[in-house]
Amino acid sequence: MKIGLVGYGKMGKAIEQILIERGHEVSKIVNIDSPSVLQEISPENTDVVIEFTAPESAFNNISTCLTNSVPVVSGSTGWLDQFPEVERIVEENKVGFFYASNYSLGVNIFFKLNEYLAKLMKGHDYNASIVEIHHTQKLDAPSGTAISLAEGMMSQMTEKTGWVNEETSDVSKIGIVSERIENVPGTHDVTYESEVDTIKISHVAHSRKGFAMGAVLAAEWLHGKEGVFSMNDLLEL
Repeated sequence: MKIGLVGYGKMGKAIEQILIERGHEVSKIVNIDSPSVLQEISPENTDVVIEFTAPESAFNNISTCLTNSVPVVSGSTGWLDQFPEVERIVEENKVGFFYASNYSLGVNIFFKLNEYLAKLMKGHDYNASIVEIHHTQKLDAPSGTAISLAEGMMSQMTEKTGWVNEETSDVSKIGIVSERIENVPGTHDVTYESEVDTIKISHVAHSRKGFAMGAVLAAEWLHGKEGVFSMNDLLEL
């Protein structure tokens, strides 16, 4: 396949290495120094784009590719208030779009475990919280993965009415604490705490390779499909 990379930071470079190892061609590379290359991406030279960029540029990158009828796999976070517009563009252009806040197989299993635990915890008066730790280059907080975890918890626990990006004593809210530490690929801890005990589940990434591989697998899977998809579709979770 001919795959374009929109975003060429550490994640983009990790994805490029896996693409080459799996026999794919990197058709175009768009980075902060070459934004005009985005306009060159078309179905004639690119089968799928993999996009990992900053929150402020993600929507423009995604919508430009989709409008040009090029399928997109995106892992960018911090732009999801514009997701309905992306869905409209996908339908209008009959193209494929794949989004995940985290492409790690382990994290997506962790999402399901998190929802199951939240279902068991419903109505038992525990304070629920999340701590997410990432490298200092990650610009958005909380992480998209932490938000997905909080939303999964709220889907099972009607007593949790929202999340806040700080510690909180309000038992109706899920507190998310964001920490940025050099060279940490990604750690997420979900904790339920009461006066008598604490229950905790964790996911710790050891490198970016798991995220990069998941994005490449998503691009291979998306080729030739129309519609909006997620890791639940790819992994049949």
